[in-house]
Amino acid sequence: MTERVAAVLGTGLIGSSVGVALRAEGFFVVAWDEDPSHLDGAEAIRAFDRRAASRDQAIEDAELVVLAVPADATMAILSELDTSALVIDVAGVKAPIAAAGSRLPHFVPTHPMAGAETSGPQGASGSLFRGATWVVVTDHATAEDISTVVTLVEGFGAVPVQMTADEHDLAVALASHLPHLTASALVDIVAAHPDALSVAAGGFRDLTRIAASKAQWWPEVLIENRLAIIHAIEELSGRLATIATELRNGDRDAITLRLDTAADVRRSMAAPVVGVRLVLEDRPGQMALVGAALSSSSVDLRDLQLRHATHGGGGVLTLSVRPDEADRLAEALRLQGFSLLD
Repeated sequence: MTERVAAVLGTGLIGSSVGVALRAEGFFVVAWDEDPSHLDGAEAIRAFDRRAASRDQAIEDAELVVLAVPADATMAILSELDTSALVIDVAGVKAPIAAAGSRLPHFVPTHPMAGAETSGPQGASGSLFRGATWVVVTDHATAEDISTVVTLVEGFGAVPVQMTADEHDLAVALASHLPHLTASALVDIVAAHPDALSVAAGGFRDLTRIAASKAQWWPEVLIENRLAIIHAIEELSGRLATIATELRNGDRDAITLRLDTAADVRRSMAAPVVGVRLVLEDRPGQMALVGAALSSSSVDLRDLQLRHATHGGGGVLTLSVRPDEADRLAEALRLQGFSLLD
């Protein structure tokens, strides 16, 4: 049986995670990165089978080439790449990349909607894509190549969604790029007001989590997708202006309807859960006891959130589980000695 060879160009968080996932699918993975430290980190987590000395060497026997580099580097590579292999990329903007890759016989632009606040291969994992949406762009691609890519990302545990490059860029402007910029703006505003910063709690942390990401490739993606993002900013500004008018007029009914409608939509985006809240003391072993309770109760943990105490360790831990499992988890936590909050 002929070995299937894949080349991964770029071994940051996404590239290394793709490498791990490809190896799990039976590919022999050859990796290249202009940053040797990234290759070292990716090698440490077994993200590839062999490192290549050059980009050309990496792709010479590959049937699949994955471009896991920033958008401008992706377009530069596409402009000079010479291969009959199937090529995919993972950049966060698609219209200019789809155009740049249209010269290749087999190119499918893609975008895995997965990541983390940290970057680099140290945080990589083949499970990063499980349950995540993976956009497969149809511009200029053949039905056969699209089918191959869909099957591939399904093997990674991702959920493929097909759309055009323009549809993707507007969608991510609204659902990804605008939230990132909004989170950054909120952090800037609150940081400028010490009293506000002192009362910032779980809601503020949840809403601004993504602002903890390093800039890295974000400015490039935002600038490449600026027209769609400007449209998204203008739409958000319009909504906020309407809310300001409702507040100015004391329109309680309009504000209530707005909040309730948003709450209904948000709840519909995820499976129903119930939060079980417990007090974590500032002493070693607390999380081990939580783990023991989760294990003994055999619940399906859907989410968790820790609200740290203002000073020192400890705080309030919220464990989100299915509604019919909440009582079972609560009893298991009590048996471990935890105090629960209503």
